[in-house]
Amino acid sequence: MSTLAEALDALVALARDAGLDEAAARAEGEAVAATVSERSRGAFVTWSEQTGRAVSAEEHQLAAKRGNRFRAGPTPLMAQLLLAKSAASAGYAGALADVALAGARLGEPGPEALGAATTVTTAQLGGGAAGLTPPGGGPGAFDLPVRQPVPGLGDEMLDQVRRVGEQVRRQLSAIGGADPSVVEVRGAPAPSLETSEAPRTQAAEPETPAAEPAKDPEPTKTVEELLAELDALVGLANVKGEIHRQAAVLRVEGLRKKAGLESPTITRHLVFNGNPGTGKTTVARLVAGIYRALGLLTKGQLIEVDRSELVAGYLGQTAAKTAEVVASAEGGVLFIDEAYSLSGDQYGKEAIDTLVKEMEDKREDLVVIVAGYPLPMAIFISENPGLESRFRTTIDFSDYTDDELADIFASMVGGADYDAGEPVLARLREILAGTERGPSFGNARFVRNLMEAAIGRHAWRLRDVAEPTLEQLRTLEPADLVVDPNDQPAAPAAAEGEVVPPADAPPAEPVDPFVAAPEEESE
Repeated sequence: MSTLAEALDALVALARDAGLDEAAARAEGEAVAATVSERSRGAFVTWSEQTGRAVSAEEHQLAAKRGNRFRAGPTPLMAQLLLAKSAASAGYAGALADVALAGARLGEPGPEALGAATTVTTAQLGGGAAGLTPPGGGPGAFDLPVRQPVPGLGDEMLDQVRRVGEQVRRQLSAIGGADPSVVEVRGAPAPSLETSEAPRTQAAEPETPAAEPAKDPEPTKTVEELLAELDALVGLANVKGEIHRQAAVLRVEGLRKKAGLESPTITRHLVFNGNPGTGKTTVARLVAGIYRALGLLTKGQLIEVDRSELVAGYLGQTAAKTAEVVASAEGGVLFIDEAYSLSGDQYGKEAIDTLVKEMEDKREDLVVIVAGYPLPMAIFISENPGLESRFRTTIDFSDYTDDELADIFASMVGGADYDAGEPVLARLREILAGTERGPSFGNARFVRNLMEAAIGRHAWRLRDVAEPTLEQLRTLEPADLVVDPNDQPAAPAAAEGEVVPPADAPPAEPVDPFVAAPEEESE
């Protein structure tokens, strides 16, 4: 399999061929590898070396924080290709999958790396793991390759990572209806996992009596298609109604302008109020596509940032940093999460002032969505007249119910090509019923973390099974779900440097360093 450096180079080459920004593609790949390897012991050392940096745990953590977004949805460039229905979509998603697989092998990989690699790779196929099901659905749809017996948990983990890569390639082929065993990447079939060490080469063009006429490029997604995707999301009834209303109003405004009629200027910028994991980023991505389909934006990409990506270390630098971020979002949507964190100090004020100016200068081809907790967001908007005049529409995202979270979990699991039967969902509901709900409750993020941990524990269960059946490879069990994989109350306290195995590990089983208790994941 490719090293991370090789996978990143291949990703950049595909971005170049697709006309994408090469630096942005490399940054996306580095963030993907960092978030996958976030909990792998010593991964930051190899990650730094493979990305050409001085060894820095802090840089690795910052990249992992950015990459966490890609566990729930496509990267900005991947979303841009999907929105445009670009022929390069499958190749770029495959290259991101290769980066994720390379990231899963950094340091001492454990079950968490496998879970993260699974969610990241499936998320690149269009809107996150939820809703991604193979053609025909049901068990056996992917015909995963037979695994050869391998000794040791480490080899078992890497073998499962390879199966994730094979699964993603098959999902990619389904996009274009191609042979499931072949995925076109830069004109050449992608190698199977068994031969993935071989470099990709340009395939010779088949001899044909005459050149085939070039096909017209496939059109971008329509407003109707994007609204249908919105309606297919679990819950969010209030949000769906408001986005439908916004789309209708802006459509009529555009038609009036075309007809030469006077039309009041309607602000397109939005405030999303809601707790974490309530679908704000997913809806923002759809809004970007809807605005592009309506002719209000030229590109329709979504650039998601927080305070750390707008504010610099010294006064005077923040303005340039914020302006650079806004420039990358021109033609699309700039989504600022926890935007209220910009208020209260001179650095944040500099970022806000720059943002207001840039919004005015680029008002014809830029939409800004700010998001966060309801009360802090209301204070944030009211404190700045420039913001208050530009953000007139507020959309509230309610917490999901337990039934909705169970539906989201089932969809995520199915998208990752695992099976979760009713006993697993019943166990999930027990966990949800016993989990305290406060403003910081993660909602869909909470169940996604549960799923990633379950995938890791599933791998631990199969560590001694030489040749698991397809059903075993796919089936999660209730015991795979834990309330918090980072803090098992039943486990004994460990002395400094001591490794404690999972609670369900046999007492006589030697402790493997791959399953050491990971550090707390940042979200």
